[in-house]
This record gives sequence, C-alpha cells and structure tokens, in this order.
Amino acid sequence: MQRNSWEQGVAMDAFFEQGDRDVVIALAKEAAYRRTPDGRTAMIRPDEGITDPCSVGEALIFAFRETDDKELGDACDSLSNWAVKAAPRNHDGIVYHVPNRPEFWVDSMYMLPPYLAAAGHPEEALRQIYGYRAALFDPQAGLFRHKWDDEKQAFVRKAFWGVGNGWVAAGLARTIDLLPETMCSQRQELVQMACALIDCLLKYKRSDWLFHDVIDDPGSFVEVNLSQMLAYTIYRGLIAGWLPDEYEIPARSLRQAVCGKVDRFGLVQGVCGAPHFDKPGVAAEGQSFFLMLDAAAQRWTHNEKRHR
Repeated sequence: MQRNSWEQGVAMDAFFEQGDRDVVIALAKEAAYRRTPDGRTAMIRPDEGITDPCSVGEALIFAFRETDDKELGDACDSLSNWAVKAAPRNHDGIVYHVPNRPEFWVDSMYMLPPYLAAAGHPEEALRQIYGYRAALFDPQAGLFRHKWDDEKQAFVRKAFWGVGNGWVAAGLARTIDLLPETMCSQRQELVQMACALIDCLLKYKRSDWLFHDVIDDPGSFVEVNLSQMLAYTIYRGLIAGWLPDEYEIPARSLRQAVCGKVDRFGLVQGVCGAPHFDKPGVAAEGQSFFLMLDAAAQRWTHNEKRHR
C-alpha cells in the first residue's frame, strides 16, 4: 500500500512486533531516504503532520542498532532533534499535529510519546501525553475528542472518533512498556489512564464486538479498526501484567470479530478507510493493527502456556 508517514510508521511497528527484522530495516531505510531538512522522516507530502513522522521512530532506532548504518543513525539523530527541539509547539511545549495551524489531534498520542520514550526522553513523553489529555479528554464521557485549536481555545472537531481513541489506547500501552523502571509512579498513572479508557470503550461495543466510527453516534458507520486497536491494547496490558487475566475474554471476542472481516486477499475490510478516513474501506493502518494484534495475542498465548 502507498503510505504517508504515519502509515509507514505503523507498518514498521507491525513488522517489528511480528519479528520480521529484514522488512523493518527495509522500511527504515526508505523512511530515512525520505527525510526532510528539518528532520522529519518518511515524508512523501509537504503538508504532512508534525508528529506523524515520529511514528517511525521506535523501529528506526531498532534498525540502526541492528545495522550500524550511518544513514539510519543520521535519521535517528535528526528525528530526535525535530521531536524534542524543532517541532512547532505551544508555550507549554506541547507539540502541534499539523503545520501552520495550532491544533492538537488525538492521533498524536500514538505518533509521538512512544517514540520519545524509546529515544531516551521519557519525561518529555509524559509531558506530551498530559498536554494532549488536558486539551482533548472529556472527563464526563471518559473519552478523547478529536481536534483542538489551541489558539482559539475551541474544538475543531469535537467528535469522539473511534480510531482516535484507539490511537490513544495503543499509544499508552506502548509508552507504558517503554518507560524506565525508575519511573514506577509515572507508569502507574499511565496504567490507570489506559485501564479507564479500555473500560469506557468496552461499554460502547456493539453486539458484534465492533464500534461506530463516532463512538457515541449510532448513526455513524460501523468501523473495524478500533476493535483491533483495543484488543491489541488489552493483550499488551495482559502481557505486561497491568490488566488482570479476565480481560482476555473481551480481547478474544474483539479479535474474533475482526478476523471475520478479513477477505480472501488478506485485506481487513470495514476499517476507517484511506485516503480520507470518512467511510469504511481498507487502510495501511488497518492492515498493520491486524498484524500487531496477531503478534500480541500470540505472545500472550505463548506466555500462558509457558506458565502452566
């Protein structure tokens, strides 16, 4: 599939979690080739996001450590400089999502904090998480809204987008695993945040274990990717030990629902579809989260068998 920067990043995450080292390295090389002078990686459009290019970061770091390739090392350095110093941000240091507009998008919860933690900046990862949470989280609903204009102090899009909340859940799970052991209390805060979101999302599942594109709007189309993202998050929590074993039941049901949407060509049908993500279809991120869910479920099953 043709990929923008965040799609390249989540594709790299998928192969990274599947253990396919050679494909990760190939994707990392391409991300490094498509690096702009400001340090952003995997750029194929001039109007691409500010945080989206950071989604390639964790797998890029892995590829450099595996190969000691100078070009990959240079890409790691320039991306780190972009994320920590150069990227446009507000007066509190919270990084915007899109160029030329002071907007925070919920997508950034996946794109930026896990990379910052992997790159050795866990405190900065936490700062970004709490900044995005302050702007986008609705405490009454227990869900995250989509887009906030920090200059106007108003929502650009107020909807509880399903995939957006999936980005949050998966981003939290990845960041939790990447925090150093010395940050126990901070890790526990993220665990509490993730658990609360998981429980809230499960209340909105349909009888078929899928969700609506706008979580609380039954008039919006039925969407598949949130089920993948949520199941992936739950399996990561089970493996890391911050979710109790009974959460395997909803994770398994979500996974079964998703498997029923895979066609004979291996395409996960009915996800929030590319390129405009305004109707059901297929998408690189839909394919990637199927692979990430598969890898996490297999790791959990392997761990369970080993401990019996």
